[in-house]
Amino acid sequence: MLDRLQALADRYEKLSELLCDPDVASDPKRLREYSKEQSDLQEAYEAFTEYKQVSEQLDDAKIMQGEKLDDEMREMVKMEIDELSARKEELDDKIRILLLPKDPNDDKNVIVEIRGAAGGDEAALFAYELYRMYTKFADAQGWRTELMDFNENDLGGFKEVIFMINGKGAYSKLKFESGAHRVQRIPVTESGGRIHTSTSTVSVMPEVEEVEIEILDKDIRIDTFCSSGAGGQSVNTTKSAVRVLHVPTGIMATCQDGKSQNENKAKALQVLRARIYDIRRQEEEAKYAGERKSKVGTGDRSERIRTYNFPQSRVTDHRIGLTLHKLDSVMNGDIAEIVSSLTIAEQADLMERELN
Repeated sequence: MLDRLQALADRYEKLSELLCDPDVASDPKRLREYSKEQSDLQEAYEAFTEYKQVSEQLDDAKIMQGEKLDDEMREMVKMEIDELSARKEELDDKIRILLLPKDPNDDKNVIVEIRGAAGGDEAALFAYELYRMYTKFADAQGWRTELMDFNENDLGGFKEVIFMINGKGAYSKLKFESGAHRVQRIPVTESGGRIHTSTSTVSVMPEVEEVEIEILDKDIRIDTFCSSGAGGQSVNTTKSAVRVLHVPTGIMATCQDGKSQNENKAKALQVLRARIYDIRRQEEEAKYAGERKSKVGTGDRSERIRTYNFPQSRVTDHRIGLTLHKLDSVMNGDIAEIVSSLTIAEQADLMERELN
């Protein structure tokens, strides 16, 4: 591990030199690449620097402990050794996590799709509440959300909603949200007071740059239509909404929330690239289906991942066995504990693989 850390530190310091080079400073592409690489290495570099400092201080304290000291000084040295040993252990654990293989998409913005599934109007209402939950979580993180497309029902629920969350590390925190979310409660449409079970599905995809997924003009078909609201009722008379079909794959994306046809086309292409990338990623992962799966699942939209039980104010994530009795705060965007627990589970899984 120390050899890997030293190589990382050497590269970080080399990048510092390169970023001061006038030739690099005048080359925007190289400047951007080197800056990003150094930024990615910074946390591990700083942890390793502190680790070396703490190790040296600990060695010095242990040497001092072997010298002739009065009782008061010996007790002070012992306290220092205990504190330094604890800090060294913390840094060791932190560094092991920082050295784990990193998902190249972790720092990206995300495109989130939520659809009402089993349960009709109740599923659509729950889809709206999930949308609200994620946008409130994004607000708490200081991220920006942007609605891209939606299809409402007559009760104000979402049959489907697509939105983007812009913020550094958005994908790293939300990537485990993909899957089927189950709700258990008495629907507003239920006159008999019976508890129903409905589901909505969530798909979280990293934003994909044009250079990552090239879409040729000859491979797409673009249709325009009037934007519509609940019940299919037209809300404007200009054909500003855009539907883009990728002919080779049959993948389609629509957008009607922008103010102009060009804006909606650009957003629809963003969604299209993300969907194509996501399908290719899933196909690649399917090649390794024989390997042990991650503890937090595959990200498949059909995989049931969480239950929201309203009568008991309970949220359960089935992948890691986490149950919280604070449903109201979760639905108001307080999902940090769930996100953190899923991240820790994935890190533990990766560490186990590294050891094996």
